[in-house]
Amino acid sequence: MGRPDSLPPIAIKGRGATSHIAGRFESTVSEAVDDGWEPDESEEFLTPRLRTEVRTETARSIISRNSSPDVGFSQSVNPYRGCEHGCSYCFARPSHAYLNLSPGLDFETKLFAKTNAAQLLRKELAKPGYVPQPIALGINTDAYQPIERKFKLTRQLIEVMLETQHPFSLITKNALVERDIDLLMPLAEKNLVSVHFSVTSLDPVLSSKLEPRAAAPRARLRAMRRLHDAGIPVGVMVAPVIPWVNDAELEAVLEAARDAGARTAGYVLLRLPLEVSPLFRDWLEAHYPDRAAHVMSTIIQLRGGKDYDSQFGTRMRGQGVYADLLNNRFKLARKRLGFDAQNSHWPKLDCTRFVRPLLIKVKDEAQGTLF
Repeated sequence: MGRPDSLPPIAIKGRGATSHIAGRFESTVSEAVDDGWEPDESEEFLTPRLRTEVRTETARSIISRNSSPDVGFSQSVNPYRGCEHGCSYCFARPSHAYLNLSPGLDFETKLFAKTNAAQLLRKELAKPGYVPQPIALGINTDAYQPIERKFKLTRQLIEVMLETQHPFSLITKNALVERDIDLLMPLAEKNLVSVHFSVTSLDPVLSSKLEPRAAAPRARLRAMRRLHDAGIPVGVMVAPVIPWVNDAELEAVLEAARDAGARTAGYVLLRLPLEVSPLFRDWLEAHYPDRAAHVMSTIIQLRGGKDYDSQFGTRMRGQGVYADLLNNRFKLARKRLGFDAQNSHWPKLDCTRFVRPLLIKVKDEAQGTLF
């Protein structure tokens, strides 16, 4: 249920979305109606405190495959569904609609942990016909979001990668990746891993609004430096670039990341597919009402007159004068700062070391024994 249209969206502390926006598959939708009473400080109008709920699930498959020409990888693994980081602009939010949950607040408060992720991955890699290609870890939702501290599913997956000498890359907004340096170091020594950090802003105030439960910018840069010092190749993704919100920081973010050890860099323009568009519009009205119309006007120009254009080739960069200027700025900064122009997104990793895992058959004791 959302707020009445006559009332402006209200930011919720520690959360990115401002409402339980209905998913596109809902058969019934609840709509808030303004009864004419002005909101005040009484309990009736207080924003309820939202707690994170985690449900465990037994997944049926773990490797997702795609043929997209503009993402830089052909297969990915996601140990969690939903993400507590709460980025209002997250392109993965619409996936919660398939669970009959809201892509809004449900996406960041009702999470799912695939507790059999490592077992499934080992089973997939053991198939006789499996051909190793780099796996992107934690693409749809961050593999190092806060609940990873408890479930350690990402660490279990990396242990399988180490066991099988399988190449993979990951991208995160969380400094928790430092915990797994002991696993990442031996993989890096054989060119089997690369780690990208998504850094949206160097301003902690803006970052806390954009991604309320992700690590602070300084913590991400510190983690980047520690991984670099441990011999693990690191890169930076300025993602997303939002016109008139964080676009002025592009060069500053790239320079800070270079100083922290990043050797590859990329950027992605804001994407607003499906339910993400109204969620982001509400975020703008809640945090930056003075420039909300200007931001959306520019985005629409970048997307051919729409909030979003999903065409390959332009969906990550946009089109038009602003898009060209942004791309030129990035290229000039990348050259000036000495980033690797050939591997701006995902470095090439070694697929020749792969060792197919052995599956240990577990005796089926479901029926028990007579003696």
